[in-house]
Amino acid sequence: MGLHAMQSQRKMLGAQKGRGKQNQLFIKASALDLSLAFFHNDHKSYAVAHPPSIGTPERLTMIRLGLCCLFSEEPIRFRVTTVKALSSLTQTEQHEKLSSLCRHNAEALQQALRYCAEHHIGAFRVNSRILPCCTHPRVGYHLTDLPEGHAIKNLFLKCGDYVRKHHLRTSFHPDQFVILNSPRPEVVKSSLAELTYQAEVAEWIGADVINLHGGGVYGDKTTALQALRRTIDLLPPAIRSRLTLENDDRSYTPADLLPVCRDMGVPLVYDVHHHRCLPDGGSIRKTTQMALSSWEKREPHFHLSSPLTAWTKSGNHRPHHDYIDVADFPDEWRNLSLTVDIEAKAKELAIARLRKDLIRRDWSLWPAHD
Repeated sequence: MGLHAMQSQRKMLGAQKGRGKQNQLFIKASALDLSLAFFHNDHKSYAVAHPPSIGTPERLTMIRLGLCCLFSEEPIRFRVTTVKALSSLTQTEQHEKLSSLCRHNAEALQQALRYCAEHHIGAFRVNSRILPCCTHPRVGYHLTDLPEGHAIKNLFLKCGDYVRKHHLRTSFHPDQFVILNSPRPEVVKSSLAELTYQAEVAEWIGADVINLHGGGVYGDKTTALQALRRTIDLLPPAIRSRLTLENDDRSYTPADLLPVCRDMGVPLVYDVHHHRCLPDGGSIRKTTQMALSSWEKREPHFHLSSPLTAWTKSGNHRPHHDYIDVADFPDEWRNLSLTVDIEAKAKELAIARLRKDLIRRDWSLWPAHD
């Protein structure tokens, strides 16, 4: 649908506001179309290639454990800043500060990847603020705006070289404010800007996954999922080819998202902890198989955590424990080739302990020689 046609449709629908809730929902959908049209016009220069195909045929039954964003004890740190701090500076000063932060983060990513390769951690989730405040409407920037922009990009490209050389896997999991099915066009537009920036960095470092939750329900899950489908269908290839959806622990179960994944060609990142917190009647075995089928020829990517409050005790089981109880690792995943991000507060310490627990139970783990 062209922009002129969408504007005409929006005016026509706007004239029908008094006809009830159904027309109001169509008005919101039209507004999303309009927002996406402007987004594509504003971001043509960001088109990048499709992500690499992750998966090694020789590793048919191995679990690749993934570290999420940060370290617990290892002195590898990523730096951020705030809009308030930047706003007190001139633009030149802002860019000098941001250049320093971005260079530091690119170097920290190199260190993080090296640590993973040396400690048998096969995947690393990159912090979505690796380029701090990149898409903010007041202080946002493109890397080419920064004094060391070219050198910083080269550092990220070297990260991609290292990932490929050592058969690692990288991914992104954008912050909660990235919502593709919001009824507010400005939220969708800012979400797409954030995804565009992350897709560009993903291209540099060889990341094949940008993982999102389903978004809000807004009082009508069916309509909210329709909005999600509409936005996915209009995503540029650099984002859509990396996009995955994850079941959460409050709104969307695997049963809710799998039809969207199947119809839209988007893989499901199966979070078994979320599924245990928000069940849908499907077993872990059945849900695992359906999630696997959504990945086609790519290596599936799942999530695992243990509850802070034990399953045997009453209470809120959503918060994550520092470590993983090996009993929470589904036996249904034993003979599969998977990336499993370990969402535990002790980070690299939790993975080291889990590796030992799994090896004692004869699980096959990445890398093959271990």
